[in-house]
Order: sequence, then structure tokens, then C-alpha cells
Amino acid sequence: MRNVGLILRRELASYFATPLAYVFILIFLVLANAFTFYLGGFYQRGQADLQPFFAFHPWLYLFLIPALSMRLWAEERGSGSIELLMTLPIRTWEAVLGKFLAAWLFTALALALTFPIWITVNYLGSPDNGVIVASYLGSLLLAGGFLAVGSCMSALTRSQVVAFILAVVACFVLLLAGYPLVINAFQGWAPHALVETVASLSFLTHFQSITRGVLQARDVLYFAMLIAFFLFTTAVALDLRKAE
Repeated sequence: MRNVGLILRRELASYFATPLAYVFILIFLVLANAFTFYLGGFYQRGQADLQPFFAFHPWLYLFLIPALSMRLWAEERGSGSIELLMTLPIRTWEAVLGKFLAAWLFTALALALTFPIWITVNYLGSPDNGVIVASYLGSLLLAGGFLAVGSCMSALTRSQVVAFILAVVACFVLLLAGYPLVINAFQGWAPHALVETVASLSFLTHFQSITRGVLQARDVLYFAMLIAFFLFTTAVALDLRKAE
């Protein structure tokens, strides 16, 4: 795990070496506040909770996370630095995990900086802070899922723009997997087991379950397995490219 830690620190430092980190955090905080207090009708609802805040996270992440993850491997391949990285005495999975954890930690930092909203809602009323803690955890798991998908898409191409588009499309499909529009498209011809499987793949289904304050093992396991699957796929894609 020492190599994972080295990659993590290297990647995390690279974020703050450019304006990328500050621009990402600024955009995330501005949009999160705008969606919560204006589009979410925070004051009009008359309830002291953060439901409007977390309700928009999947849609914020749909574009912001791919913009962050598109550089994970596409930038390395485009600049040719991936060859240097792969000649170091580290395994592919260590590089993949280190880069992912750095991006996830950076996202966690951006999420933590929204704490004034939490303070505000406690000042205005008496919210269920247990639900809020669970919702923050759910948001972090959701971000991890988006990042894992984005990492895989980034490993498939040299172009950051293509990686961004592929990640947005893949994440959008996973978001809508539990929507009636998608379920109804399968119900007419597919077996019930397949319909249930498609519905269970939805990011929203598991995220919304957590934001209700019910932290179930199946929801945490879903995100853990999804992250593991896409990180494994990322490593396989990189190994195949290296073998070419």
C-alpha cells in the first residue's frame, strides 16, 4: 500500500498545482448553494432539513465529476507520461487505486466545504442531524461511483473530451436505470428478474435510500461493488493498452 500512498499524494498535489482544484471547488459550492436556496425552495418549504441540498447532488455530479475524472488517464496517455508511470516499480492496480483515492479525497474536501449550509439549517431549526450525516455519506459514495466510472472511461481514450462525454453518458444511464421510463421499456418483454436487476443498478435508488436516513448494508455494498468493478475494469484496460 506504500505505492498507493505515494501515487495518492502525487496526484492530490497536482490538483492544487493548477487552477483546476480551485475552479472545481468554487463551481461546486456556487451551484450547490444556488440549487439549494433558489431552485430547491429552501426557505419556502418551511422545514429545517437539507433535502433540497442533497436532491441535486446526482445532477451536479453528472457533469462535475466527469470533468474531474477525464484527466485521470486520458491526460497521462495524451502527454505520454503514462509510459514513464508504468515503468516505475508499481503495479497497475496500485496506480489505479492511488489516482482514484486522490480524486475521491479531493471531492470529499469540496463536499466538506459545504458545512456552512449544515450550520445554517441548525441555526434556523432543529434538523435530524443523523439523517444529514447519512446523506453526506451517501453523497460521498455516489461521488465515488461516478469517479470510478469516469476513471474507466478515461482509461479507454487519449482524449479528455471523449473521456468526459463517455463518462457523462455512462453515469446518466446508471442514474436513470431505476426510473419508470427505463423500467417500463423492459417490463413489456423482459423477465421480472431482469427488470429487478436493471432497477437495482440505479445510482438514484440507492442514494435516495441513504438520504432518507436509512443506512442499509445493501446500499453501501452496491457502491463498494460498483467502484471495485470499474476500478478493476480500468486496470484491465490499462494492461491491455500496455501490452499493445
